[in-house]
Amino acid sequence: MPEPIDWLADGTPYSPRFGDRYHSENGGLDQARRVFLHGCGLPQAWAGQPRWRILETGFGLGLNFLVTWAAWRSDPDRPALLHFASCEAYPVAAGDLLRATSAHPDLAPLAQQLHDQFWGLLPGVHRLSFEQGRVLLTLYVGDAQAMLRQQMPTADSVYLDGFSPQRNPDLWNEHTLKAVARCCRRGTRLATWTIARAVRDTLAQCGFTVAKVPGVPPKRDNLQATFDPAWEPRAARNAPPPLEVAAASECLVIGAGLAGASVAASLARRGWKVRVLDRAEAPARGASGLPAGLFAPHVSPDDSVLSRLSRSGVRTTLQALSALPVGEAWSPCGVLEHRVDGSPGVPPTWAGGNGGEWSRPADADALRQAGLPPGTTACWHARAGWVRPARLVQSLLDHPAIAWHGGAQVARLRRVPAGEDGKSDDTGPAGWQAIGAQGQVLAEAPYAFVAAGPDSMPLLDHRWTLQPLRGQVSWAEEGEDTAGWPPFPVNGNGSLVPHIPGPEGANGARRWYAGSTFERHATELPPSSADETAAHATNWKKLRTLLPAVADQLAPAFGQPQAAPTDRVPGREIPPVSVWAGLRCASPDRLPIAGPVDPHALPGLWVCTAMGARGITLAPLCGELVAARLHGEPLPLDARLAQALGTERL
Repeated sequence: MPEPIDWLADGTPYSPRFGDRYHSENGGLDQARRVFLHGCGLPQAWAGQPRWRILETGFGLGLNFLVTWAAWRSDPDRPALLHFASCEAYPVAAGDLLRATSAHPDLAPLAQQLHDQFWGLLPGVHRLSFEQGRVLLTLYVGDAQAMLRQQMPTADSVYLDGFSPQRNPDLWNEHTLKAVARCCRRGTRLATWTIARAVRDTLAQCGFTVAKVPGVPPKRDNLQATFDPAWEPRAARNAPPPLEVAAASECLVIGAGLAGASVAASLARRGWKVRVLDRAEAPARGASGLPAGLFAPHVSPDDSVLSRLSRSGVRTTLQALSALPVGEAWSPCGVLEHRVDGSPGVPPTWAGGNGGEWSRPADADALRQAGLPPGTTACWHARAGWVRPARLVQSLLDHPAIAWHGGAQVARLRRVPAGEDGKSDDTGPAGWQAIGAQGQVLAEAPYAFVAAGPDSMPLLDHRWTLQPLRGQVSWAEEGEDTAGWPPFPVNGNGSLVPHIPGPEGANGARRWYAGSTFERHATELPPSSADETAAHATNWKKLRTLLPAVADQLAPAFGQPQAAPTDRVPGREIPPVSVWAGLRCASPDRLPIAGPVDPHALPGLWVCTAMGARGITLAPLCGELVAARLHGEPLPLDARLAQALGTERL
């Protein structure tokens, strides 16, 4: 449940839990600007930087973030990318964010955008995106000390904020301040409103030089500090080797499906010049050419790795889709999941809480609209819907820093050793060359990112085993009689995606899509007639379990007998069923692979592949993960989930 707030007579928000105000009775705006923003030397300190990373220990009502965002917007010398990572153990309701800024109309547009993304804040890591991905808010929902030790974000500035040390001592104790110090680089500036002696002494012990400065009323003094330890900070135990690049450069991305386009978009936003190579003549001609697919969170009673990963993915995908027209390229209509095995899916602890903003047991009305009997075990996914993947790919590649090269069949990648071509000294590689089938150099750059689905294996010298998975989807134009069909997609054992607008020139006819098959060791494209027939039979069988009434209505189109034959109205024949087929690939543990291939032996070579059947949900997140690791940025998801996706696990 959202954290309850009492609003005092003077309009100040008050926390019943801690018995303290969220900010002084003089208002929080002046404190946010003078204590934190200016106290860290901002905006001057970030001038001309490619990125700036701010860490805050207490998000509260988001005022410090909004003030910092507003300063970034108004600064012509702002960094290209602003990261704001903030801890919050008890997130407030989204409506309270708006109420807290009601007295500051200049912040109202920004507060509204924050409000619109401030949902589903279960414990863990949540990435919110603004300004076309140039302002990134990463919320660590949980105990500050534990979250900082887990995530270890590197900070250029620190806002040490929270309820008073007397009211919330855990936020200011030695262990939490040590965790803050571990997130600092030499020269990181810290600011806070308290001058408590214990806080000053602990910061000094952690390597900060500390100074009292004139305060913002009603405080006589505030505290500022700079991380400059007398010792050399040691790297985190068991941490992977540092991968942070000094600056954005040029790179190659091999593959123009969802994975490749996501990597290209994430890098282009960070200033990279990206060349995307693909053997097809247009993007999204492989598995990402699926005519219509679903994005939805995975649920499990124990909230498994895949469940948590899928929520981070759905949030990132929604951000990527926001630039596309709703109803034409995608729709956040929600998805009903028929739990055909009878398991509940949704964790019981979600009832009435933030988890319900993601998924909840389906109510009687949703079951009725789907044509399922009362009492059917099903979940309603509120943050879900359908999308045309090719439209998403096109949108991701639509950036002036991304150059598309179709018809480029990359047979292998060749490393250019240091100094071989005069482009580098002996301290590192000059880069990578994409070599064509005839041995010609197709393109060259310091970095290469392999995102070619099943074709990734030869480019990586078969370093890992990726299993090709052919998928076939049955589809047809909808007839005039779709009464009783659900108005939203339904998934579970297979899926039905109904009422999708047809492509241009399809006379406005809507289509439905059902499937998909999962055919291991089948790679032939297009499939044979026998394989298509078998796929239709498989998809109809799944549909019969998922939505029996719809399956029975479509039985003649699938060449199957109807359980309850009905008289057909002349001129209302059921349109014939066609098939669409594509080739996906999966890793041995069925999770994507995103990270450096081998930073020691193959520096500059990265991979983002093996999305399986969840490319729509996971590819944009994996693109952001790759970019974050490359640039030393706060991770867009729980660090343990990032490890589950990393190449190091293999």
